[in-house]
Amino acid sequence: MTVPIYQTSTYVQDEVGVHKGYDYSRVANPTRTALQLCLASLEGAEHGVAFASGMAAVTTVMHLVSPGERIVSVNDVYGGVYRLFSQVYQPKGYEFTYLSAETINAELAQHIDERTRIVWLETPTNPLLNVIDIRAAAEAAHAVGSLVVVDSTFATPYLQRPLELGADIALHSTTKYLAGHSDVVGGFAATNDPTVAERLYFLQKSLGAVPGPFDSWLVLRGLKTLAVRMRQHCENARQVAQFLERHPAVERVLYPGLESHPGHEIARRQMRDFGGMISFLAASEEEAVGLVARTKLWQLAESLGGVESLIEHPARMTHASTADAPFAAPRNLVRLSVGIESAGDLIEDLEAALVRSAAAAGA
Repeated sequence: MTVPIYQTSTYVQDEVGVHKGYDYSRVANPTRTALQLCLASLEGAEHGVAFASGMAAVTTVMHLVSPGERIVSVNDVYGGVYRLFSQVYQPKGYEFTYLSAETINAELAQHIDERTRIVWLETPTNPLLNVIDIRAAAEAAHAVGSLVVVDSTFATPYLQRPLELGADIALHSTTKYLAGHSDVVGGFAATNDPTVAERLYFLQKSLGAVPGPFDSWLVLRGLKTLAVRMRQHCENARQVAQFLERHPAVERVLYPGLESHPGHEIARRQMRDFGGMISFLAASEEEAVGLVARTKLWQLAESLGGVESLIEHPARMTHASTADAPFAAPRNLVRLSVGIESAGDLIEDLEAALVRSAAAAGA
């Protein structure tokens, strides 16, 4: 009923060069194989490659690019990815162009050429919850021979399958919703392109950023409840977003499930539901920083996608590395990872924190 944890680094061989499919666990491990097959099936992919972290997956995919080639990326990209792009790859001669989600949706074709190796997308984006039309972006990118990578961590395969919409690689931090319990770090890439897959398998083996068998097992365990968890995340987020949209102390709510969200129609078209992530603008940076420290049920912590609700201040936490970028996270932005607790309790906790905010402002 449960995949075993093959906690071994090496395997007995019947004779030189003759074994049962495994010789060394950096190359392959049965627990990791089970995870890769499971995640690939969820993405509708022929091939799946697991990694030690989401950033390990990003780094490995970036080995498909050579110095001098271009990467066109959505500007509202996860802070760790921007740090990798700007501080590791750009100094080595890789060229990056950053476009807003609106520009990508309206005129991507005008900003890419035959030197563009990858169009790098997140949808919904982290932390501004912008939504990108994957199918339209893929059509424009493929017209000039570019690969399309979609970081679908916020959506998971339960809500969105990028490969079915034309993407070449679907990327995930399995740390988040896929594992779902804030107890493991991992990454994953899926593709239907056999050439890309062959290269990724080679890079996985050669670079060595592989998940251990116990980490693979933890993600497999989490996947058993992915659907039921995602349904509750989405339902709770819908209620929390509607509450925040009505609250006078909130300047703006960023959630694709709200009709007021500019990407609502695209999200409705390409997603099963709208996810469990919400961002909102407080009255000021001071208020945002104070608010995230005042909640009781919402825990102040980085990361996201676990069964427990988390609250954070992106500009000083997860996206501090974008502080000097022209697309830095707004200083008054608060990000919520809505868990599966009682929605009423979550709203009550936020309301109490916001009331204390209003009282402090009045004083």
